[in-house]
Amino acid sequence: MTIKFKPSKITLVIPAKKEKESLPAVLKELKKYQFKLIIVLEKNDIETIESIKQFKKKLIFQKRKGYGDALRLGIKNVKTPFFCIFNADGSFNPREINLFYNKLIKTRSDIVFGSRYEKRGGSKDDTIVTWIGNKIFTAMGTVLFRLPITDILYTFVIGNTVKVNKLKLKSFDFRYCVELPIQANKNYLKIISCHSIERPRIAGVKKVNAFKDGFMILKEMIKQFF
Repeated sequence: MTIKFKPSKITLVIPAKKEKESLPAVLKELKKYQFKLIIVLEKNDIETIESIKQFKKKLIFQKRKGYGDALRLGIKNVKTPFFCIFNADGSFNPREINLFYNKLIKTRSDIVFGSRYEKRGGSKDDTIVTWIGNKIFTAMGTVLFRLPITDILYTFVIGNTVKVNKLKLKSFDFRYCVELPIQANKNYLKIISCHSIERPRIAGVKKVNAFKDGFMILKEMIKQFF
């Protein structure tokens, strides 16, 4: 079955925090597509806002801080049938969205999670620490929650807007990465993985603190289990 790719049905939710070096290049690459764009950031991030003023997009300002807060707020404001979480640092390849969309429609799934660890997947940004951490948390997701995904901390995700908003997720920080698949699975949404190749970040700076955020994610998974 051939699925016609319809970018106009997808809104990219782009959380941005101090991304003046990366975000303009990301938006320039996205101009060739027909995606609707929602960029979520803090109102006082003037340098990032100034760097993208020539691009067509919708800006939403956070009242609170945090990666999870940006995603919750962004997806809440999506008007298209599907949303896609898309990082502002250049590590996600927009050409893969077609692949995700096709798999979503063909399998009648509710959410497709990109995976660097599926066959044909990979990463040019992973470190040994993040690789080990991700493997541990993904294994915990499989054992504790029977999650059918292979890369729990990778948030290149496309999903059904209405169904995900009904989950009423609560995380304001990087715990959102695990709360989304766990709650989706608990609420009987169909979730699957699709191979993805993570590109190098344009500015080369991670916003994640591997140990601090890893500990928060561990606590969240334990909390979700009990």
